[in-house]
Amino acid sequence: MPYSLYELNKSLWAPVLPWLQAAANFFEILDDAPFAQPARRFAAGCDLLVRLCKRYTKPAFGLSETVVDGRRVEVTETLALALPFCRLLHFERASACRHPIALVVAPLSGHHATLLRDTVRTMLPDFDVYVTDWVDAREVPLSEGAFRLDDYVEYVQEFIRLLGPDVHVVSVCQSTVPVLGAVSLMAAGGEATPRSVTLMGGPIDARCDPTAVNELAVNRPLEWFERELIDTVCAGYAGKGRKVYPGFMQHAAFVAMNSERHLRSHARYCSAVAAGDGEAAEAHRRFYDEYNAVLDMAAEYYLETVRVVFQEFSLARGEWHVFGELVRPDALANTALITVEGERDDICGRGQTHAAHDLCTSIHASDKHRLTGPACGHYGIFSGHVWRSVIYPQLRDLIYRYDACAWSACIDAYARRAWGARRRNRSMYPYFRLGRR
Repeated sequence: MPYSLYELNKSLWAPVLPWLQAAANFFEILDDAPFAQPARRFAAGCDLLVRLCKRYTKPAFGLSETVVDGRRVEVTETLALALPFCRLLHFERASACRHPIALVVAPLSGHHATLLRDTVRTMLPDFDVYVTDWVDAREVPLSEGAFRLDDYVEYVQEFIRLLGPDVHVVSVCQSTVPVLGAVSLMAAGGEATPRSVTLMGGPIDARCDPTAVNELAVNRPLEWFERELIDTVCAGYAGKGRKVYPGFMQHAAFVAMNSERHLRSHARYCSAVAAGDGEAAEAHRRFYDEYNAVLDMAAEYYLETVRVVFQEFSLARGEWHVFGELVRPDALANTALITVEGERDDICGRGQTHAAHDLCTSIHASDKHRLTGPACGHYGIFSGHVWRSVIYPQLRDLIYRYDACAWSACIDAYARRAWGARRRNRSMYPYFRLGRR
């Protein structure tokens, strides 16, 4: 569907949706009426129709507090750096505790950075967290120029330089390739590199165990992607005239990959609303409010990613050039490498991320670490139960191993606990003093 027709469709639905939602709200509360059950089913249908047809705006991270060293502290989201196509966010904690700096590089592959909300929330107690917040390309004026895969690499390098050599980089999904490219180029140029780099569920070598996503890229020429998927931002947006891969087309592709699962999910939602199961209905809304919020990607960036990563496998073959300079992962020597995969990842196949270890030949074997989430799909690598209870504890401990600040924080925490225990002993036994009677 062309961009202009999509916008027209949304505009036509806009005045109808409030009435449908009002009808859903009215019929949903008819508990005692003789026709209560049919009314609730009708309400569920209206509510689902509203959710299928409305616009979804970019969600907020909504992270206002966390727990640091056993104490609840306030978290403030601030802007550390603004570039035309990306904003670097800092989640400042109202705490004097010193923790390692973590740069979380969100993927630029359709969804907003808030898809990593659970990732950030889990890391906040133990890290000083920064996150890349990619800007919707339709909101970037043409005067800002193009945005290519090379520019993505340059952005990552700028963020790393801003945060300093003690930073730990955590990249997710698509961002793993430009992140590895960025730190490899920095190492080859004699610059200080991050203390550790974590690559999570990314296509470092998409030839390994190819998935449906990989096969689509291989089986179609690049001209097909440009002809079928690229459109022009229409009037009404700051980026009017910019060539993009529209978010609504990406969303349609996401849904098509697992259409049966989404149909079952929507059917369960209707049943939950009709049955008055507010908890199940709210869980569905929270997930799809995030899942349905998508952004446009600059066409030149998207097409270069398809070609470099999924068709030519340039990084894995040692043939990727960024601004004319060859990317050499073997130049990386003083950075710990951590890779994370999901056992049941149907987007990034087994071995695609762990392949980075074969490329980074100068990193000592003791500084290379592989983690695999058991019975874990793609999104489970960085959110959900397996991420929080299995993957993250291991990842945190590995990163802490390579950070002097982390050791200092551990010693400080131990000292505070020991001092607290000593004070408690004194209050419980007033006639007992440590070391003497």
